[in-house]
Amino acid sequence: MHKLSIPTELTERVTRRAGRAHPFDVLQPSKTAFVVVDMQNYFMHPDYQGEVPMAREIVPDVNRLAAAIREAGGHVVWVKNATNDTRESWSVFHDWLMTPDRRDRRYATMDTAHEGHALWPLLDAKPQDAQIVKKRFSAFIQGSSEITTYLRNRGIDTILIGGTATNVCCESSARDAMMLNFKTVMVHDALATYTDEEHNATLRTFYSIFGDVQTVDEAIESLKRGLAMKAA
Repeated sequence: MHKLSIPTELTERVTRRAGRAHPFDVLQPSKTAFVVVDMQNYFMHPDYQGEVPMAREIVPDVNRLAAAIREAGGHVVWVKNATNDTRESWSVFHDWLMTPDRRDRRYATMDTAHEGHALWPLLDAKPQDAQIVKKRFSAFIQGSSEITTYLRNRGIDTILIGGTATNVCCESSARDAMMLNFKTVMVHDALATYTDEEHNATLRTFYSIFGDVQTVDEAIESLKRGLAMKAA
């Protein structure tokens, strides 16, 4: 997995602003969802152009946090990217920021009917988990998915973000979730991108103002503190 690098001075700055190093160090499980972004074959399998090799390495940690969330009474949401109905509505990305060959492969292999859209088979998805399709990098931007309605209808106000890529779909979703007033935590060792530098650049920026960054172990401890407070 990626090596986390958060400078001491950044932690000190967050502590001065928020009063503690982890603003969301107490999580109420029933109001918390683990939102796992794009852990699908298109981004996981070596045969697909979207492959993020590090994403395969975080699978055990993603599964571990998902299990802990369920056990505590929280929610797990698997978000998968799809290209359906995006040829006109997202033509700038596909026609200007990709070569024609890559564009056409993306359209074909991320369609919901294609195996590239399916979750990576080593993920421990359960029947009670939600699976939500998004049409943009961010799951939370208007028109991308139904995730905001899903979460609000269940009284969820806190989300943990995992998946791939840290600095693309995960960061986009995390920032937009915070802007929609969700308490948002990016979970370092449940996230993957191409390099440590890209991973840490995103986490440093997000931690500096948008929300919290925790490890899987820290997030589990935060859930335990929430359970203990509820029982008191």
